[in-house]
Amino acid sequence: MITGLIMGFIGIGMSLLFRMQLAFPGESFLLFEWFLGDWAPDGVMDADIYLALVTIHGTIMVFFVLTAGLSGTFSNLLIPLQIGARDMASGFLNMISYWLFFISSVIMVSSIFIEAGPAAAGWTIYPPLSALPMAQPGSGLGMTLWLVSMAVFIASSLMGSLNYIVTVINLRTKGMSMTRLPLTIWAFFVTAIIGVISFPVLLSAALLLIMDRSFGTSFFLSDIFIQGEVLHYQGGSPVLFEHLFWFLGHPEVYIVLLPALGITSEVMSTNARKPIFGYRAMVASILAIAFLSTIVWGHHMFISGMNPFLGSVFTFTTLLIAIPSAVKAFNYITTLWKGNLQLNPAMLFSIGLVSTFITGGLTGIILGDSTLDINVHDTYFVVAHFHLVMGISALYGLFAGVYHWFPKMFGKMMNKNLGYVHFWVTAVCAYGVFFPMHFVGMAGVPRRYYENTAFPMFDELTDVQVLMTVFALIAGAAQLVFAYNFVHSIFYGRPAEQNPWKSNTLEWTAPVKHFHGNWEGEIPEVHRWAYDYSKTWDNGDYIIPGQDYVPQHIPLQENEEELQH
Repeated sequence: MITGLIMGFIGIGMSLLFRMQLAFPGESFLLFEWFLGDWAPDGVMDADIYLALVTIHGTIMVFFVLTAGLSGTFSNLLIPLQIGARDMASGFLNMISYWLFFISSVIMVSSIFIEAGPAAAGWTIYPPLSALPMAQPGSGLGMTLWLVSMAVFIASSLMGSLNYIVTVINLRTKGMSMTRLPLTIWAFFVTAIIGVISFPVLLSAALLLIMDRSFGTSFFLSDIFIQGEVLHYQGGSPVLFEHLFWFLGHPEVYIVLLPALGITSEVMSTNARKPIFGYRAMVASILAIAFLSTIVWGHHMFISGMNPFLGSVFTFTTLLIAIPSAVKAFNYITTLWKGNLQLNPAMLFSIGLVSTFITGGLTGIILGDSTLDINVHDTYFVVAHFHLVMGISALYGLFAGVYHWFPKMFGKMMNKNLGYVHFWVTAVCAYGVFFPMHFVGMAGVPRRYYENTAFPMFDELTDVQVLMTVFALIAGAAQLVFAYNFVHSIFYGRPAEQNPWKSNTLEWTAPVKHFHGNWEGEIPEVHRWAYDYSKTWDNGDYIIPGQDYVPQHIPLQENEEELQH
């Protein structure tokens, strides 16, 4: 998590730099000269470094922050604790997984300091920009380092995922049947399965790309001219790379989102003091999302010259995935309905996630339809959509998880008031940045252009770019509040009690102090599902007098029925 947070601040810093360039194109900033050096002569950002910043920002946020910060952090923390296991199935694989992730992070960050510049083909690294080292400055060593870093990252991810799957299947404590698992574990388990299925495909694409770049093959290149000279490539297809990339790229959205949704389920039920609504429907929707996520990748390629019939198939499967997503949104809202809401920072971020998941998801219906998508493809409309539905939603899930399980991780409580400041500023500014982007996109402004001054019809949108940039800078400052709260609380926070949120899951039965094995003596046995909140007898008394929660290890009372869910 700490590695992911450091990478997150690097990624956010890059986004603030290129947002300033978009708001004030061609302006001179001392800040650019400090951070970009020769890439910003006299403080004016160079066009090449703009695309490189966008590329590395996207890569860092998607893979190194959201994937590692959610799956890597919370799967490792919660899977053994919530299923009642002493440790992961293989501690050794787990360790290698982290160190490979750390190495890949170092390689990715080091590529920023290459003289020719880091990779600059967009985070999707489409050929030929990524396949021809001579195409542009960012196609040289920086691109090679990007590919090496991703290959190492994928190895790390696969080791972690296999470990999570084996642990959940084999190491559950007595009584912990699959239908008694908390929804967090279901989400981590299914996320790991998606990762094992789809990550190797990106690895194969990266290896073929390395061969095209360095060994003269022609998997993704055909009939290329550079300055009138014909290069000796034939028979390859860049569209093949798009298929391979998006076969990981779209499941990756759910590799990032599902853990956030799982965390939200746990945090919401705990803080609404109510059982989660529709447990089995939630599990079914997680499984449906996992299955459908692997058959929708073509909606990223509607204007690549794909067969229109194939486009209509991908339109159908894409619109289908809205159904399990809507089930989850509906069930969250119903869980909140008439609950005894405890509006702590974790709960606020969970509610914020439902909001951005719905607003971002609605625009997905437009982009998932091939006829509508063509009009806004590669504009800021797409940027607005995926930042809201994937980026911001997943970040909210990450923050909710940090605030909720911080006492378990560090034995201290985070400052609640700073948490409120963090949430409200972030929530307002996130919409302030990405909501206007829909309109900018519908006006036709293309994404990834470092300035739009060549198009007079976009001049009147400059004020909107300035507005979005101001919101982005304020949002960036709010993350410093979180960083201060996080670091300060580790050392000086109020000591946490064993179960500060009055929660039912097994991790809160383990001692606060850290030692190998999680529990002293025997591992608790499970007798009920994870969501027995506010459970009462027929006369209205709580099952345990004066206590509105019943932890999973408490046996069923005489005449008590286990909830049907």
